[in-house]
Amino acid sequence: MGKPLDDLFDALAALENAQGHTLKGDVAKPDLSREHRKGVPEVILAEGKETSDVVEITRHFLSATGRAIVSRISPSLLDLLRQEFPEARFVTFPSSKVVVLRQPGSEVETTGGKVGIITAGTSDIPVAEQSKVVAMEMGCEVMTSYDVGVAGIHRLFRPLKEMIDAGVDVIIVAAGMDGALPSVVAGLVDVPVIGLPTSVGYGMGGKGVTALLSMLQTCSPGLTVVNIDNGVGAGATAALIANRVARVRAQLAVATPQARLD
Repeated sequence: MGKPLDDLFDALAALENAQGHTLKGDVAKPDLSREHRKGVPEVILAEGKETSDVVEITRHFLSATGRAIVSRISPSLLDLLRQEFPEARFVTFPSSKVVVLRQPGSEVETTGGKVGIITAGTSDIPVAEQSKVVAMEMGCEVMTSYDVGVAGIHRLFRPLKEMIDAGVDVIIVAAGMDGALPSVVAGLVDVPVIGLPTSVGYGMGGKGVTALLSMLQTCSPGLTVVNIDNGVGAGATAALIANRVARVRAQLAVATPQARLD
């Protein structure tokens, strides 16, 4: 192994030891440095975990970073978290089943990144809202327009124009059924489009399968696709793009006056 990789692994090992982030023996290892390292905060997926594990992982994040994001949360678990962490401020998103817990002083700073989110139907909103939460928690401004699918394509154009006029850096398009809307949007705009297939549909190819395959087979350039119902992944990717663009904008804003003087 070369020296650069040796140095990287040594640094990561030192960080892991400093965080002391292994819980319950070897069951949970919260990635407390993910946001600093990757630009994307870790989201605690409650579904499939023991309730006690979710509580302890949440406690660890609140203690170490001042914030915890929990997805696919049940009403009973939300009540339990309120009991366990009465000092925390809860920001709930019932549609997406996401909750953000904050300690005082842990507000997210805005980055200047701009993300647009569109859904084909109202049934796609819960997954799209997961994307919204993640993008907002990564400092982005988010614009949304819901229920503008191809069955009434005339509904799409005004909100799409508003997003482009507002300077969005990337657009997430959530759709189930035939999954056609992301291809339509990608064929009309000059910004990256992320297709978010949702498990909305029935019969052969239902549960998001047709939507996923349709988006993957798109002939519209500039469309990238995440997995079925992966709202968190779509939001994280969109925010990474938007935040990178925002940093370049800020650098150009600083450099341009000097360039004119030169």
